[in-house]
Amino acid sequence: MRAIWRKMKPQDIIAVKSSLWIFGYGSLVWKPDFKYKRSKIGYIKGYKRRFWHGDNFHRGDDEMPGRVVTLIEKDNACTWGVAFEVTGSQVEESLRYLNVREAVRGGYLTRLVEFFPQGMNQSPVQALVYIATPDNPIYLGPASTEKIAAQIAVCKGKSGPNIEYLLRLAEFMRVSCPDVDDPHLFSIEAAVLATMRPILFAG
Repeated sequence: MRAIWRKMKPQDIIAVKSSLWIFGYGSLVWKPDFKYKRSKIGYIKGYKRRFWHGDNFHRGDDEMPGRVVTLIEKDNACTWGVAFEVTGSQVEESLRYLNVREAVRGGYLTRLVEFFPQGMNQSPVQALVYIATPDNPIYLGPASTEKIAAQIAVCKGKSGPNIEYLLRLAEFMRVSCPDVDDPHLFSIEAAVLATMRPILFAG
């Protein structure tokens, strides 16, 4: 059963949670930048990852927004990533940090989802996830693989080039989830590398 949308503030969660799992499916998989007790690779059901959200801070700017991932509801789909367990004072610290990184600067809202850890005899847990919706002013929506790749190839923001975001996410999937296919991600990666190859060889 799908969770309802929750516009939760950090203090609302802190008041009732001494332990919390946070699911990352984009830059959080390689750069959480907050302290946590442990992490687990796994997936959530009912969502597909798409480069449909704009980024005018971390991987782009107002004139040339980059493209980063968000989650789109789709039955029978699943998205792989990493869940981080934060406990005690880490709950407040992580949520305050992520509120700025994901909500204020990224335009993401929060939802509670069921996270399924990788491996045998692993019980699912409730996890907090950040999702950008179409009503966000910097939401870009669907586009062709070629158009998304062309945009990612040239954009950069305060956290670095958009292409770094793409390549690190693809690397995570290959290393940590080698048996999982992600056609959307890997097709964009291939298209970006194809556009960059002539430039690299020309140099």
